[in-house]
Amino acid sequence: MTSEDTPTTIKKYANRRLYNTGTSTYVTLEDLADMVKDGEDFVVVDAKSGHDITRSVLTQIIFEQENKGQNLLPITFLRQLIGFYGDSMQSLVPTFLDFSIDSLVRDQEKLRSHMADAVGTGTLDAMGDHVRRNTEIFEQAMRMFLPFSAGESMKSPTSTGEPPTSAGEGELDALKRQLDEMQKKLDKLADRD
Repeated sequence: MTSEDTPTTIKKYANRRLYNTGTSTYVTLEDLADMVKDGEDFVVVDAKSGHDITRSVLTQIIFEQENKGQNLLPITFLRQLIGFYGDSMQSLVPTFLDFSIDSLVRDQEKLRSHMADAVGTGTLDAMGDHVRRNTEIFEQAMRMFLPFSAGESMKSPTSTGEPPTSAGEGELDALKRQLDEMQKKLDKLADRD
């Protein structure tokens, strides 16, 4: 990298070649994947137009990794992700995914420790429990963002133990209450770890 604060500029030429301006060398998608893994920040720009094409190049790297058989993204997740394009929830998805992946990154050492313990003892129960807890948290958080998911209707206020909302109370108040309830549940689940 050229500087701690400035990301390296990668230029993509019409012949599909990638040029690392920091090292003055041509690089491949695999080289860029290694840079990501090493924590190097970079931006990819179209050499002719100067447009930032980092997102499409990173997506291409993921596509290449998936084609090599290193499947990280479950088919169900990919289908659900595609379903969000053009949906009213589309603007919330990036924030939610950022939050989720940050949480995973923060807990990766704990997961590695559980994995090492599980392999050392010959059982994967500890890791399985951790994955189940994270899955529960993820599913509950998704329900928070998608209160009307496929085939499910929102629970009535009486089923949550709260008094029914008055006819004058807006949907926004009901959603805020649901978000508060969900946050409390997430906090309880997070405290179990």
